[in-house]
Amino acid sequence: MSAMRSAREPGEVFGPRMTLFADTLSVGLATTVACLPLLTAPAALSTACAVLRGAGEDRPATAGQYFALLRRRMRTGDLAAGLVALAGVLLFAADLALARVGLPGAPAFATSAAAIGAAATVVALRACARPESLTDWPTALRAAARDAVHDTGGSALVLLAVATAALCAWMLIPLAFLAPGPLALALTAVDIRSGARA
Repeated sequence: MSAMRSAREPGEVFGPRMTLFADTLSVGLATTVACLPLLTAPAALSTACAVLRGAGEDRPATAGQYFALLRRRMRTGDLAAGLVALAGVLLFAADLALARVGLPGAPAFATSAAAIGAAATVVALRACARPESLTDWPTALRAAARDAVHDTGGSALVLLAVATAALCAWMLIPLAFLAPGPLALALTAVDIRSGARA
C-alpha cells in the first residue's frame, strides 16, 4: 500500500490517506451488508481484502467496486467456505458451553478450545486476505496455514486486529457496522507484509 500517491490532487481537501480511510469505511459497511446471510461472510471479507489491496495499486476502492467484484465471484466454493466457517463457530460455541457446565477437566478443555479457536481464526482470516481466496479456497487456506506458522508476528497482528474490532464494536454498537473495513485493511496489510518478508 506504500505505492499509493502521496500528493493531493487539485481541489482535494483531505489527501489520499483520508480518502483511503473513507473508502475503508464504505467497504466495511458494504461488507457488513454482504455478511448478513452468514454463509457469505468468508467471500464478503475476502472481497473486501481484494478491493482494499487494489487501492495500493491505484484501483478504485469503493462500495460499488466491492459489490461488482462480489457479484462476479459468488460461487459454490464460496458458499461451502461459509458453511464450514459457520459450522466451526457453532462447534466452538457448543464446546465452550459444555465446558461451562462444570464437567471434569473443564478449565483445561476450555483453555485448549480457546487456543484451537484462536489458531483457526488466524488461519481463516489470513486465508481471506490471500489473493488466491478469490478463486481457490483450499490453496488460500494452505498458504494461510503456512504463513501463520512462519510469520508469528503477523498472526499476532491478526489477533490484535480482531480484538480491536471486537472492542470497538462492544464500546459503540454503530461501529460494528464499520468494523469489517478496518479489519480487512489490517488483514491485507499483514498479508502484504508477509509477502514482502518472504
